[in-house]
Amino acid sequence: MDPDIAELMEAALGSSIMRTDNVHGGDFARAFRANLADGSSVFVKTHSNPPSGFFSTEAAGLAWLRAAGTLRVPEVLALSDEPAFLVLEWIDTGSRHFRVGSGTEARFGRRLAGLHAAGAESFGRQDQRTTGSLALPNDPVESWADFYGHRRLIPLSEIAERRRSLPVDSIRRLREVAMRLEDLLGLPEAPARLHGDLWAGNRLVDVNGNNWLIDPACFGGHREFDLAMMRLFGGFGDDAFAAYDEAFPLADGWRDRIALHQIAPLVVHAIKFGGGYVSAVAEALDQYG
Repeated sequence: MDPDIAELMEAALGSSIMRTDNVHGGDFARAFRANLADGSSVFVKTHSNPPSGFFSTEAAGLAWLRAAGTLRVPEVLALSDEPAFLVLEWIDTGSRHFRVGSGTEARFGRRLAGLHAAGAESFGRQDQRTTGSLALPNDPVESWADFYGHRRLIPLSEIAERRRSLPVDSIRRLREVAMRLEDLLGLPEAPARLHGDLWAGNRLVDVNGNNWLIDPACFGGHREFDLAMMRLFGGFGDDAFAAYDEAFPLADGWRDRIALHQIAPLVVHAIKFGGGYVSAVAEALDQYG
C-alpha cells in the first residue's frame, strides 16, 4: 500500500496499520485487509487513477442502501478521493451456499424486495454522479425507458463503437432497441432503490448467515434491472427469487424482459473483457428484433 495513503488512513482511523494483505476479486480497484494496532481489521480499497469522485460516490451509494433499513451494508470508516481510498468495516464471510432450509436465500429475497420498495426520487441519481469504471451517466429523468435508453444503452453503444468492442451490426441494433424501449418495457413503475451491479460477488454472507451488499453502482431504476443482473451470472438460490416474488410480485411479462435488462451489463463486460460477451450481446439483442 502507498505509504502516504497508509498515513492518512491511520490518522482517520486513530490506529496504526500493523499489516496489510491483498484481497482478490475486483477488476478496477486494489483491495486489502488491514490489521490495526487495536486488534481490529478493516477492508481497504485504493486506486491510482479512478474517475472523479469515485470512492465518495461509492460511499454515498452505501449510505443510500443502508438508509432503507433492509439488507446489511458495511460502514464507511474513512474515505478520500485525492488520494483515492475507501475504508470499510471488515466482514467475516461464511459459506456462500448455506445448508438447505437455513433461510439465508429467502431472507435475501425478502429484504431485497424491501430495498427496492424504499424507492428513489427519480430514475437516476439526484447528485448526478456517474458510476462504474466506464463513468456511465446518471442524470435524473422521468421514465425508465428514457433512463435505460439514454443513460445506459446509447452511452454504452458510443463507448463500444469508440473502442471497437462490438461489431457494427450489434451497435446498430443496440441503438434501435434503445429507441423502442417504450414498447418493450411493459407498464411503468415508480423508481426503485437499486444496487445497480447486483451480481453474486457483490452480495456477501457472513459467518452468521447474514446477507450484506457491497460495491454498489446505485441509482433509481426499474427493479427488474437488479433481478436480471442476479440471473445473468448465477449465484443466487431459487428461494431468493421466490421470496422476492411473494413479498413484491413482478408485473406480467417480466420473464420476457430479463434479457432486455441484461443487455447493458453484457455490453459493459464486452467492452471490458471481450470474448464470449460479444456474442452474448448479439444473442440478447436477437430477442428484441
